Amino acid sequence: MVNNINPIIFQYNLISIRWYGLFLVLGIILSLLIIIKLFRQNKLPKELAYDLVVWLTIGGLIGARLGHIIFYNLSYFLKNPAEIIMINHGGLSSHGMTIGLILTLFLFTKLKKINWRKIIDLIIIPIPLLAAFIRLGNFFNSEIVGRPTDLPWGVYFPRFELESILRHPSQIYESLIALSIFIFIYFIYKKYDNKLPQLFLTNIFILLYFSTRFLVEFVKEYPLYFGLTTGQWLSVPFIFWGAWWFVKNKKLWRGYTKINTK
Repeated sequence: MVNNINPIIFQYNLISIRWYGLFLVLGIILSLLIIIKLFRQNKLPKELAYDLVVWLTIGGLIGARLGHIIFYNLSYFLKNPAEIIMINHGGLSSHGMTIGLILTLFLFTKLKKINWRKIIDLIIIPIPLLAAFIRLGNFFNSEIVGRPTDLPWGVYFPRFELESILRHPSQIYESLIALSIFIFIYFIYKKYDNKLPQLFLTNIFILLYFSTRFLVEFVKEYPLYFGLTTGQWLSVPFIFWGAWWFVKNKKLWRGYTKINTK
């Protein structure tokens, strides 16, 4: 396959609509609809869902931008500070977005005087679906490409390089994995009728998403630092946190699953 997709869908003077932006908006809208549905099922006000999604969208994007600046290209942005706000030039970090979402949720619940533990497991359910749409946007932008491969599903990215080199479509790998995680988490939520211990869904997302992210990084075209990519090093704390939570709360979540499968 040759990826010759134009990242711009429509352009008129200074106004342009891009595939990445379209996928991002679709992901946010679907996430909002899912959160509204989950809130309604748990007798939470719909207005709270609207406010929360607005906050999380802004906080997540700020975190994603700062994460890219700090983790991936700090020296460049220190020399070119005007580029910091140029999101249209690319540069968002999923690890930064995760941190931004967490901090925004804590701030929102503190200001609204809500117990964050009661809603975080609901909010986390559509997050991997949003991630799946974002990775599709990366594919249409010919960014975050994979390393060279001779596999039959390799893709040429002429917008990335002039040479004809087949590469792993790592964006598609991550999109399909994120979609699978969304289906899996939603299945667990429905199967156990929301009777799982608090933070179970949140931590299973953290463990699954960042473990698979760690593995996919092996086929990405990124420089290595002490044998691992920056994305892998950033994923390690999340993986350890998720694993630690399940080990620490083994009796709690095993007891809940046994009770609710009878």
